[in-house]
Amino acid sequence: MEITRAINKNTSTPALIQMLEAIMQNYLQVGRFRFLIEKDNSFMCISKYGGDIEHTHVLHSACLILNKIKQPTSLAGHKHSVLQQYDYFIPIYHKNTAIAYALIGDFNTTDEMADNDLNFIQTLVNVIVVALENKKLFRQRLQSERFQREMELAVEVQNMLIPLRAHKDDSVEIGAQYLPHQNIGGDYFDFIRLNDHEFLWCIADVSGKGMSAALLMANFQASLHAWATVENDLTNMVERLNQKVVSNTKGERFITLFLAKYNEKTRKLNYVNAGHNPPILYCDGKAVTLKLGTTMIGAFEELPFLNEGEIDIEPNTLIVNYTDGLLDFETSGSNVWEEETLIDFIITHNQLSPDRLNKSLMDHLNITIKGKPIDDITLLTLRIS
Repeated sequence: MEITRAINKNTSTPALIQMLEAIMQNYLQVGRFRFLIEKDNSFMCISKYGGDIEHTHVLHSACLILNKIKQPTSLAGHKHSVLQQYDYFIPIYHKNTAIAYALIGDFNTTDEMADNDLNFIQTLVNVIVVALENKKLFRQRLQSERFQREMELAVEVQNMLIPLRAHKDDSVEIGAQYLPHQNIGGDYFDFIRLNDHEFLWCIADVSGKGMSAALLMANFQASLHAWATVENDLTNMVERLNQKVVSNTKGERFITLFLAKYNEKTRKLNYVNAGHNPPILYCDGKAVTLKLGTTMIGAFEELPFLNEGEIDIEPNTLIVNYTDGLLDFETSGSNVWEEETLIDFIITHNQLSPDRLNKSLMDHLNITIKGKPIDDITLLTLRIS
């Protein structure tokens, strides 16, 4: 009853073990006791008193000799050097699997009371084992609930970071599609109107998943918006973003990104590709990829090289930005899906609006290529007038 009341009050494991040892020593006259329980496919000794204390693996090995025994058993006359020091062996099973062992020694009982005392000890040990298992399940449930809440918060953070999926004005039309592979992904995109004649856009892939990736993404977005308002040079902006990511993650995370700025008056497009899938620029029947730039940011304190690209933009130019998840498809049969086939698709469907092109591309992957996505997919398509 004392043990049961303590369990109902959610008494700590050490306190339960102390109560068990007090009952074994004071009420049941057990002078030597070892109590082993299963944990993570191994056994640990959670209670031991009396005699010379053995290593846990020695006790476990000795108990394995008796693995076919499922009832309290006398060890009188046993030849094993460890087992012969004890009077009784008490196993605890769950669905034919041993989950605990108890060894009883220096047991001061009578022949008439031995069976009753052993049954009581087995029941008492079993109650403790069930209580400890319930505690473990409760901790696992709390951990699962915390993880679920973390994922929900990460989704909320990411949804706040993702801008409107469509935009259209006199100079540019934008369509975006974001398909996380799980509840929370590592992809990011943004569009920033800098002034009346300039705008900037970015597409990025943050390493990792979950809340840590979402927080890194939030910090990156804040840094990008801050530097975009005060820094005109893309090269300097990328260097500062790299320093910020390195400072925040100590080199343990990285970000691939494509960052571009367009001037409507000069029709100049400046860009830096930092280890990202190169966007595809289509105009007048020709498609080129925008590769110039540097390595991923966050991996090095100082970027080993940095080359800024510049290109003149003709009217009705189409630019398709995407993350690596667009090409990371498990295709069926002889279907081929790679950068070259993506370029062919864009050339064939270049007359579509950005939003329609994104949807047609995903339909093509699902219906014609019959591919299965294995990563987050982000599409950011622009048509510059």
